[in-house]
Amino acid sequence: QVQLVESGGGLAQAGGSMRLSCAASGRTRSSYAMGWFRQAPGKQRELVAAITSGCRTNYADSVKGGFTLRRDNAKNTVYLQMNSLKPEETAVYYCVARTMPSGSYNYWGQGTQVTVSS
Repeated sequence: QVQLVESGGGLAQAGGSMRLSCAASGRTRSSYAMGWFRQAPGKQRELVAAITSGCRTNYADSVKGGFTLRRDNAKNTVYLQMNSLKPEETAVYYCVARTMPSGSYNYWGQGTQVTVSS
């Protein structure tokens, strides 16, 4: 089992920055990838960014250049640095992990609200 604990959400102004953290515990060696989904009201969930155990990253087109995903293997923690925030990026952000080489993410955090004001 893998447990994911998120922190860092809250309120930011447009153009500001925020960093989300996700600490993984349990059988972390089984995690092939970790990342972040987000879901805004009335919209489908969107994979924002992901990073594999080999440190390969993938970003949604909408956040390329503004968001950066990093992993601290010693702390079993991933960080999502969000710069140049826009109001439309307001959403609940979920830390995710998967224990398969490919496929769906089978572990989810509780979600953290990110609100960007104009």
